[in-house]
Amino acid sequence: MTMPLDRLAALAGRSWRVAPLPGGLTNTNVRVTTDDGVEPALDLVVRCSHAGADLLGIDRAAERDNTAAAASAGVGAPVVDYRPDLGMLVIGYLHATALTDGSFADEAVMARAAAAVRRLHAGPRFTGDFDMFARRAAYLSTISDRGLRLPADYTAYADAWEDVRRALAVSPPPTVPCNNDLLAANFLDDGERVWLIDYEYSGNNDPSFELGNTVAECGFTPEQRDAWVEAYVGSPTAADLARVRLQALCSCYGWSLWGFIQAALSPIEFDFWDWGMERFEKAQALFGAADFPTLLAEAAAGG
Repeated sequence: MTMPLDRLAALAGRSWRVAPLPGGLTNTNVRVTTDDGVEPALDLVVRCSHAGADLLGIDRAAERDNTAAAASAGVGAPVVDYRPDLGMLVIGYLHATALTDGSFADEAVMARAAAAVRRLHAGPRFTGDFDMFARRAAYLSTISDRGLRLPADYTAYADAWEDVRRALAVSPPPTVPCNNDLLAANFLDDGERVWLIDYEYSGNNDPSFELGNTVAECGFTPEQRDAWVEAYVGSPTAADLARVRLQALCSCYGWSLWGFIQAALSPIEFDFWDWGMERFEKAQALFGAADFPTLLAEAAAGG
């Protein structure tokens, strides 16, 4: 993808170097550093979005607003420029290292990551709300309307999904600004603090979804899952732990549809079907867990 970087105000009259950045299944990311000796020197990330974001429920204007709000909360990169006409969002480069799933085995890393999530959740309200029950319904409608491929037994869990929705709706906490897509690579660690990036799916949401999403995406063991909730909450109740486990299920069951849509429509060479199936199979395991009825009861009981 060719980016018209010369049309960005921050780079007008400057010379620069460009280096590709890994990741990005709905956008192309590059690092741009000025090399002309003019102050201030710039070190930027330019995110150029791909077509089809509307089918995935991505609101690019909200992404820009919420990226700026995260920066105000002290947990995200500053927004330098936003050019919707070019499909570009320009943010400051964060000098930190992306985490991997294995990084969370370090208790200090987990503590810094949980502190970052708390800072985000305590920060300015976001533009827009996020609810995985509504998001899943929209994704399922897109799949149905376009006749896209879906696992034959995906809808067999409709009744159990409704049970989860009812349990989580009994005593919901106030919504907070959430990233909603905190896989390991969206945590950047500089050794002293963790930063959070990528606000494509951000919106005000139940904080337990944020925690459960990371549990699911990072493949936490049961022990890591409980340590993660404790690092965020302090002294979690049975209801806190149950809500996070159910929200991990919601993450897997809902985001699997994202993968199935991408498998049919994305031009990127990536096995989106396998990505979706991995999450669907995790959801199946949680739906079928022996303690699933107990989780529903504990989440509904609150306290």
